[in-house]
Amino acid sequence: MWQAMARAGRTSDWKSPELARYATGNALTTITRSLYADHFNHVVTRGAPKNFPKVTSVEPPDSPETVMISDCGDSTGTSKVMEKNGQPAPSDAPGGRRSIVAEVKKQPDGTWKVNQFAVQGVGTCS
Repeated sequence: MWQAMARAGRTSDWKSPELARYATGNALTTITRSLYADHFNHVVTRGAPKNFPKVTSVEPPDSPETVMISDCGDSTGTSKVMEKNGQPAPSDAPGGRRSIVAEVKKQPDGTWKVNQFAVQGVGTCS
């Protein structure tokens, strides 16, 4: 999901169909709103985060429908820049390692998608 968001962020393509391949519900809404705001403000994203996801729980254990994932994502190599001139966007903030928790749910078609996630501030993991 994060790599799809990074690809969409290169042009702030909030309508990218790739996003819905990996996210649904609140997660998809959060991502598309963020990308739309960037699109509206003529901001694009350079680089991609590095992720290190780990499954922390599955429910129910015998036939999982929900999986919780924790991550210490690293956004050091990403930045937001103005589309026209590549200058740092006013909304750009320094990247770093941050704690991420995501809920992934099995869909009726058998695929798995991120339903919701929470990203903490820089320095919340190492």
